[in-house]
Amino acid sequence: MDWMGLLAREVLRERAPALIAETCAWAVGLSDRPHLRRRGGLPQPTGPTLGERAAGGLPLSGDDDGRLELADAVPGSFQDALNALAPEGGVHAERFDEELLAPFVQATCVAAAERARSRRPVAWAELAEDVGEDADDLAAVVRAGEWEAPVRIVAEQLVLAALGATPLLEVETEGLPLSLVRAAEAVTRAAAPDAAAAAVPDDSLAGALFLARAALEESGCAVPVPPGEADLLMAALADGGLEAEELPAVLPHLPVEQATVDRVLAVLRAGGIG
Repeated sequence: MDWMGLLAREVLRERAPALIAETCAWAVGLSDRPHLRRRGGLPQPTGPTLGERAAGGLPLSGDDDGRLELADAVPGSFQDALNALAPEGGVHAERFDEELLAPFVQATCVAAAERARSRRPVAWAELAEDVGEDADDLAAVVRAGEWEAPVRIVAEQLVLAALGATPLLEVETEGLPLSLVRAAEAVTRAAAPDAAAAAVPDDSLAGALFLARAALEESGCAVPVPPGEADLLMAALADGGLEAEELPAVLPHLPVEQATVDRVLAVLRAGGIG
């Protein structure tokens, strides 16, 4: 009996709510992707976005390009969107596998390995020896034991059972709050090494900073701008002539609380900017 494989599935079931929540967060922005059809062997846009077609109840995927296990999807559903053609020629399900499902399953299997080492130390040591890895290197034992592939299949089944038939736009709405949190975390990690460099504004920002400071003065925002006025700040900067792409470079040089900067950057990342 593959007791470790059973344990990994048990841990996956426990983490199912987190898997569904992370999937919803991952889906945010999918509706803004172009709807594509293959013409002359290459993906070409048909005009509307996936979200526009989903709102009209129109199919997002085609019979010739999708995965068999994702076929017969409800038009406009999350499953339908996963099976839709992507610009690189595959389907969005492949990106979902790479960006979310694979790391989630790997983390789940490592969590199961930690539980096994704690609760069944003798059996765990024997298993590690059988696969030829150090019992303390949980990730290496997991890789050698090859539990991830079958657990990944179960994880995909859980996602489709929970969200497959749900309209894409509803899945995105459910995932938006967590998506903003994840985006903010990513921005914070990315910005950390460059904090010192960001302290001195680049000469090329002079024009944008002039517009930004003038817009801030006219905005009516408190100074430093608190997180609760992030939307007001963004609107004021846009009215003042700032492009959304300029905000990540400009914000660190304005009297704005860091939490406000994080919130604005999260909104931009959610919209594919930054």
